[in-house]
Amino acid sequence: MAWTDKLDGTRNQLRALNKTIPDTTRAFGALGKAVKEGGTLDFKTKEFVALGIAVSQRCESCIVLHVDTLIKAGATREEVGDVLAMTIQMGGGPAMMYAAKALECYDELTAQ
Repeated sequence: MAWTDKLDGTRNQLRALNKTIPDTTRAFGALGKAVKEGGTLDFKTKEFVALGIAVSQRCESCIVLHVDTLIKAGATREEVGDVLAMTIQMGGGPAMMYAAKALECYDELTAQ
């Protein structure tokens, strides 16, 4: 699977969902904005948490969106790896399989 295709496909799916249930998606977007802009942790740290949850929940669409956001936020491969290591420690074997997918995603999206 090409992660760039997954990213494009996920964005297209979300656009279709936005058109169908705009009030719900707008409310969810407002929640995301409030969470990312408020509190004491910086944006990149919050995205690292989101990536860890995406991996542990085995959500490839979430993985590609959060990896893309982390790349734009300046996350290094080493930082992503550290987050993935913690996710594996907490999530065991299934998390390890999806951590490998997340690292592959990072590598593909940064190779462009």
